[in-house]
Amino acid sequence: MKKWKFTAVLLLVLSMVLSACGQSKENEGSSGDSEQSLYDKVKEEGKLLVGTEGTYPPFTFHDESGKLTGFDVEIAREVAKRLGVEAEFKETQWDAMFEGLNSNRFDMIANQVGIREDRQKKYDFSEPYIESSAVVVVSKDNNEVKSFEDIKGLTSAQSLTSNYRDIAEENGAVIQGVDGLAQSIQLLEQGRVDVTVNDKISILDYMNKQKNANIKIAAEAEDAGQSGLMFRKGSDKLVEEVNKALEEMMKDGTYEEISNKWFGENVSPK
Repeated sequence: MKKWKFTAVLLLVLSMVLSACGQSKENEGSSGDSEQSLYDKVKEEGKLLVGTEGTYPPFTFHDESGKLTGFDVEIAREVAKRLGVEAEFKETQWDAMFEGLNSNRFDMIANQVGIREDRQKKYDFSEPYIESSAVVVVSKDNNEVKSFEDIKGLTSAQSLTSNYRDIAEENGAVIQGVDGLAQSIQLLEQGRVDVTVNDKISILDYMNKQKNANIKIAAEAEDAGQSGLMFRKGSDKLVEEVNKALEEMMKDGTYEEISNKWFGENVSPK
């Protein structure tokens, strides 16, 4: 009887140990594969959910027919195509963009997100796909602002979470929050702000389209900033595949073709 009880107890203990080992292996497999599952989900569903502003020409905006277009939109569409899926865009105001990514509303952001050290601590980025310098923009009759140092104490229209806001603030400007570039220029032309610090490429595009715009570039930063497609932290597999697509696009001339269409030159990182 005692021998039977001992055997039963021993079998019970062995059963518990084996069960625990099985659970441990299950947990090991799932904890490290969360992003692989996201990549698999993208492939399985046949779509890549892309967060973008839709109000930031020439990168992401609606043309006269109402179609979403722009440099970043075309880059994202081509990347998705090379992943074998379709890009599905989720338009979101810039100041809510990062939270949309955090809450899984989309898988990737394509909206000229500057690659910065503080952002890299919280998010994953693709390799840089464009570079441009920051510029100070003023009204045409403003001859006093000639450098970034000259904006100290002046009111600058900026999106509150953009890196251009940081540049303006670092140079002593008083920040007036806006929704995007269009509102920045509107306030500048109305004389309600003194300056805006923004992206050179987008400003040149605006002045090219709006020949009578009452603005000019007063100063340009020496160093160029780089932007990347942004993902939730731990998106290793998805980022890897996106980087492969970007590299292929740059090698086969597709990137240059898209770039020339929007800017008249190749704006890839040198």
